[in-house]
Amino acid sequence: MSDAREGAPRKRGRPARTDAGDGPGARERILTAARAEFAEHGYDKASIRGIAKGAGVDPALVHHYFGPKEKIFGAAVEVDFASALQAQETVTSGGLETVGERLTRYILGVWEAPVTREPLLAIVRSAVANETAAAVFRDLVTVRLMARVAGELDVPAPRLRSELAAAQLVGIALLRHVIKVEPLASADIEQVIAMVAPVVQRHLTEG
Repeated sequence: MSDAREGAPRKRGRPARTDAGDGPGARERILTAARAEFAEHGYDKASIRGIAKGAGVDPALVHHYFGPKEKIFGAAVEVDFASALQAQETVTSGGLETVGERLTRYILGVWEAPVTREPLLAIVRSAVANETAAAVFRDLVTVRLMARVAGELDVPAPRLRSELAAAQLVGIALLRHVIKVEPLASADIEQVIAMVAPVVQRHLTEG
């Protein structure tokens, strides 16, 4: 005798566990797919459906774990920006008399490595084109990164100084890797660091 439930329509609601792709690692798969989706399409053209497809889950599960698109963008950006967020450790690892060189070398080094540069390029392009994405990026740079750096400085106007240093370094990264202005784009990175580090040092500690 066949099961009376066989062939019966499924009730509406959250998809069944097997269909939704839920289970161990589902959240990590979604986050990985989100990073790829935003990197390929930017914030505006990326979609929850595209993220779900890349992760092999139902779109409802993406909402379940992360909420709306700006929330999953923030989570994805934080993963991609994680290496840059460690810059505070660079500031505190030595004396302030050499902080400019250490911070310059660290931040520009993050941009030089392809494995970290490509996600950062996607983040910056999204931030330039979309205010929601810009707000997420702004929070990471000002609150999560430079405010922490400022907390290590024993100088007047530390927050402004740290943001001026960030502007210097982010501007160089944009000209070198996004706009690709020559000769900066092809200059030896050690030459760039040697010329920029004293300026960053002045922003952070002098005057």
